[in-house]
Amino acid sequence: MLFLLARVKRSLARWQTGLPAAIVMVFVFVTSWPLMVIAEPAGSAIVEPQNYWWWFVVSGSTVGYGDFFPETAGGHVVGVYVIVGAITALTTLLTQLAAVVENAKGRRMQGAITVDRSDHVVVLGYVPGRTERILQGLPSEGGRPVVLCAWDEVEQHPVADRDIEFVRGDLTDPDVLRRAAVHRAYSVLVDARDDNEALAMVVSVHHVNPEAHVVVTLRDLGRADHLRYVSESVRCVQWHVPRMATEELQDPGVTQVYTELMTYGGGNTYSMRLPDSLGAVTFGACQSTFGQEFDATVLATRVDGQLLVSPGWQTVLPTGSVVYYVSRERLSPDRIRAAVRDGAAAMR
Repeated sequence: MLFLLARVKRSLARWQTGLPAAIVMVFVFVTSWPLMVIAEPAGSAIVEPQNYWWWFVVSGSTVGYGDFFPETAGGHVVGVYVIVGAITALTTLLTQLAAVVENAKGRRMQGAITVDRSDHVVVLGYVPGRTERILQGLPSEGGRPVVLCAWDEVEQHPVADRDIEFVRGDLTDPDVLRRAAVHRAYSVLVDARDDNEALAMVVSVHHVNPEAHVVVTLRDLGRADHLRYVSESVRCVQWHVPRMATEELQDPGVTQVYTELMTYGGGNTYSMRLPDSLGAVTFGACQSTFGQEFDATVLATRVDGQLLVSPGWQTVLPTGSVVYYVSRERLSPDRIRAAVRDGAAAMR
């Protein structure tokens, strides 16, 4: 019987799953039970169906509680067969399971997986140090899942300590982009090695997912017009400002706001030192007055040399404070003094 068991195991060994071990386990159980019935005397508790499967499991796992046991020499021989066969099958099963786990881990580290994600952020391109800073700007808690894609030259998952999936390959290949689930992504950052490569990657991304929000980092923003030939919705940011890229990934359109603020014409950003004669006022009084009287928005203030961006409305601005505001035109101190004083009095 042991010889037959060995033949069965060898014939199934070529299968690369846990099925052979399970088949051997079932084979030993099915063949050992009738043998035990023959070997043991009539009325033996061990051969009862509700008892034998339990004895088979605890004996095969070498636990051996001793609540049931064979009494005859023949039963002992069957017991040896059960122990050898079950341990062989169990060892094979555990070895194969360990191999499966190790293989899955290896595929994850080597970027050979296919990502099962949707509504996530995909970062295309890896530059040591720089990409880590970009990923730090993407919240891991409560934010969208992140998938990092790198060229084949990056042999191992560079940020395996974070909950970020990794895909490796040709980042202009649609099949590689689909492995990163770009076709189901919310937004995609193209952080290429040069601007020509960035254009090729954007074309591939747009082909796979025309609806994705695509952000591209460029060394030369003059190349942005070329990318708009692919799609008007592509957003281009300066390569050396990774923070702006992460903000655009999470909040589409924010770079347009920055660009508008930095572009002359329309809504421009101005600063003004509040007149000494105005005295101390609250930030809320300034914000309300600037908005109601001049259609302007106060963004920040500098109090005693400290810059406060969008402080609380009850923040007191002492004499000499500077305010930064967005307006269609620069406002004169005299107009501000009169309007803020009237607004502060009305709020009281």
